[in-house]
Amino acid sequence: MTGPGRWAILLAFAFAATGAATGGAANAQSSLRDAFFGARGETRKAPAPPIARYVAETGDAFILDRAAPQPLLKFENSSEVWVLSPQPAPRGDTIYKNELGEPVLRASKLGGMTLFTRERPGGDAAALMGKASSIQPPPFISVNALFQRLVQASARASRAAQHRVAFETVDDATPATSVLVADTATVTAEAFERMARDGDRNLLTRVTRVLLAEGHKPGATLKGGDLTVTYAPGKGLSGRPSSKRIIKIVNK
Repeated sequence: MTGPGRWAILLAFAFAATGAATGGAANAQSSLRDAFFGARGETRKAPAPPIARYVAETGDAFILDRAAPQPLLKFENSSEVWVLSPQPAPRGDTIYKNELGEPVLRASKLGGMTLFTRERPGGDAAALMGKASSIQPPPFISVNALFQRLVQASARASRAAQHRVAFETVDDATPATSVLVADTATVTAEAFERMARDGDRNLLTRVTRVLLAEGHKPGATLKGGDLTVTYAPGKGLSGRPSSKRIIKIVNK
């Protein structure tokens, strides 16, 4: 065919070929985007289990227990359980802080998790590894179990201080306070070990006895060679001070 009709057919074929190529490229681009970000660019992650294990970029592994109103966190290389307070943050995120008001975790509304530590105050991304067992304490422990916890805490503190540190209860423990007394001893031993790692031995050389006393609010005082650590029954694990609070109060 010659003339205008021939050119019209050629142009039609050209536009069809161009459209097919463009459509193919768009489909390929869409498939690539979906492979990386999910359909329609979705980046939201599946909801994390209420009790989950995470591993940060630095290798720090921890369990976050959000199954109860009082969230708890425990690092796998430590015996201390941290009590966290969730607070709303910009963009719909949630920041979990410790009792000193320091940020520990940031959970984004899309499911991401960031861990803040003393070594990495800017935060490290933490990957969800899966479900974990609860770190909520039991309602009570036996007298023998409590005695063993006090012996273990004394051994840990003595090793950190490089001299014997006795652990004693000022008030008789009851089934209702047994877990809190035991955990108060544990976090106190944790405080001793942290001060030893940091080279802060001024306190460690002076303390010869740890007294676990019931009070209206958690805290710690140092008088002579006695370190009195106070716990407040009826408040769960938030009724005892953390290792960081013990160190801060005593080093004033």
